[in-house]
Amino acid sequence: MALKKQFLKTKAVCKVTFTLPAEAVISANSVHLVGDFNDWSYTATPMKRAKDGSCSATLELHTGKEYQFRYLLDGARWENDWDADKYVATAFGDSENSIIIL
Repeated sequence: MALKKQFLKTKAVCKVTFTLPAEAVISANSVHLVGDFNDWSYTATPMKRAKDGSCSATLELHTGKEYQFRYLLDGARWENDWDADKYVATAFGDSENSIIIL
């Protein structure tokens, strides 16, 4: 898993590319990026599969903030990002969300 941050000089945003490696999504038919930035919508941010089998999505997010997120595979299985800046317990207390700090 990887998070690539590209801070823009002309705007207070950062282009963030979220990537799941092929081995994390090999059996998944669909992968979505779900988090604060899309109101935790299960369908708003589908990830695109690359030729190498990995999945990725790129978003422009405002700097100076922290965002909670997770990956949703096949609408049923949640995964965190191993390269997240930190983790925080979910409101349900049964797992953790990944955090990206911009």
